[in-house]
Amino acid sequence: MSETVLEARGLCKAYTSGSRILEVLRDLELTVEQGEATAVVGDSGVGKSTLLHILGGLDPPDRGTVLFAGREVYGSPARSRSTYRNRHVGFVFKLHHLLPEFTALENVEMPFRIARRDGNFAGEARELLDRLGLSARADHFPGALSGGEQQRVAIARALAMRPALVLADEPTGNLDPATGAEVFALLRQTQRERPFALLLATHSERLARGCDRSLRLSAGRLHPLDPQQMQEYFKGLGA
Repeated sequence: MSETVLEARGLCKAYTSGSRILEVLRDLELTVEQGEATAVVGDSGVGKSTLLHILGGLDPPDRGTVLFAGREVYGSPARSRSTYRNRHVGFVFKLHHLLPEFTALENVEMPFRIARRDGNFAGEARELLDRLGLSARADHFPGALSGGEQQRVAIARALAMRPALVLADEPTGNLDPATGAEVFALLRQTQRERPFALLLATHSERLARGCDRSLRLSAGRLHPLDPQQMQEYFKGLGA
């Protein structure tokens, strides 16, 4: 029986632009189960990144509740939210955000250091890089890595603390189609080995079809897409 990792109840978020109030999320509901991969699609500017930031403990909603393993994320002190982000959530962004002055291995070690974790975390970090095909690149700096290699390092860093939830915002958006497909396949393979929940915002039909289910963010709410609806949606985008 699957276990609920994350719940969002009645999420609302709005921004002010001049004299206008832009409602991005409107009573949004979401449940994410352990081990499943969920794609969130939607037009640019519809609020996909905003949703991931809220779910990841980076930006509080105006109203509503985010529950991780049954506990409120925003009902706890700021220090607890920091622990939530560091130990339970892995982030993968369109831009890899690697620290250029550190090697690939040191970048993957960073979450362990932030958590002040004892033990052989260098070994764990190197094992992750090995799984993602980067054993020969562990001691290289980001500037010496290709775009695909940099994004794989970012994925390894996101998985370092064995999070229950990985939030990926256009994780292959800066890569060519072939490299993007390779990176996504490695992410899904790693998910099968470590059954974390994956929530992925994407404009890619290939990535969406590679997930267990797809949801469309529209008018501030999430709507399930069946295969036919997904095909029609991406056809409308000219994808």
